[in-house]
Amino acid sequence: MNLYKLKLIPLISILITAIFSTNSFALFDSSEKAALLENEKNTINIFKNNVMSVVNVSNIRNIKRGGFFSGYSEMEVPAGQGSGFVWDDKGHIVTNYHVVQGGDSFLISFHKDTKQYKAKFIGGEPKKDIAVLKLIEIPKNLKSLTIGSSQALQVGQKALAIGNPFGLDHTITSGIISALGRKIKGYGGVTIQGMIQNDCSINPGNSGGPLLDSQGKLIGMNTMIYSSSGSSSGVGFAVPVGTIKSIVPQLIKHGKVIRPGLGIGLLEDNVKLYFGIEEGIVIKFVDPKGPAAKVGLKGMGRDGSGRYIFGDIIIKINNEKVNTYDDIYQVLENYKVGQSVEVTFIRDGKEKKLKIKLAAL
Repeated sequence: MNLYKLKLIPLISILITAIFSTNSFALFDSSEKAALLENEKNTINIFKNNVMSVVNVSNIRNIKRGGFFSGYSEMEVPAGQGSGFVWDDKGHIVTNYHVVQGGDSFLISFHKDTKQYKAKFIGGEPKKDIAVLKLIEIPKNLKSLTIGSSQALQVGQKALAIGNPFGLDHTITSGIISALGRKIKGYGGVTIQGMIQNDCSINPGNSGGPLLDSQGKLIGMNTMIYSSSGSSSGVGFAVPVGTIKSIVPQLIKHGKVIRPGLGIGLLEDNVKLYFGIEEGIVIKFVDPKGPAAKVGLKGMGRDGSGRYIFGDIIIKINNEKVNTYDDIYQVLENYKVGQSVEVTFIRDGKEKKLKIKLAAL
């Protein structure tokens, strides 16, 4: 064997070893991927497909510093953070109202994008804890979430939350839907109906982020947790996507929600109880241009000595009892502007009924 052959044999051995080593790593890598459970693969794909549509929302407030003699200067101060998600290709961002309340300006951050994008406030509905922002500058390849439905949800099905807990960039947690149709006192002081209870780990900073199903479709917006410590206790609540779909288009179009009403002001519940009235809602005043005034409903007044006297006390609307502001809010939410309702009320100790055509508030 000549010197050329002697040199060639080790070289061939090295090449063969390298080839087998490369293949072994490839086989090892593919076997690792194959070892993932289908549920794990599903979670991974949902995160990859939707994380670019979930944003971090920074609430910025302008404050004045200085004094009368030194002069005042204005500076921007971070007032809080939360999550949100892209609603459409026009740059509308949906989040919780409590995330953006009181903000003078807003900064939006996307996953793996070092740039912060300015956004302006479009409108909000505090009673549903929903708000809409709009990007002033739209980034390239903006992608919105796929909107699902909350009508066919089932207790026990998989749920996933993507957000920014404690300011940590784009985190996913998974769990199940624990209960449906929860009635939870919302940020705006009234009950939010149909809330989705889930056990995904939800923490401060997750507010406004999406709740997704196993297909990666939006089924709700994470809003609050029940916890004595303020951190996740496995009991989180999300506004159902059905509510979001009915509110967001109105906020985009009008900047507010157009609600039907009677055109009355109500006496506060605690004051009503102070006067010993336990049933019904006391009309405090009547809008002279509203529908209640047109049919002759009366609010509170004063007698000749200056003492308050009660007017009408509404006890039912279309045979549904109403005892609080929350009650009348929930009843009227089922009707539209222009529809008529039958109002049962007490006047001078006698029960009376009137038909009232609802008007926009």
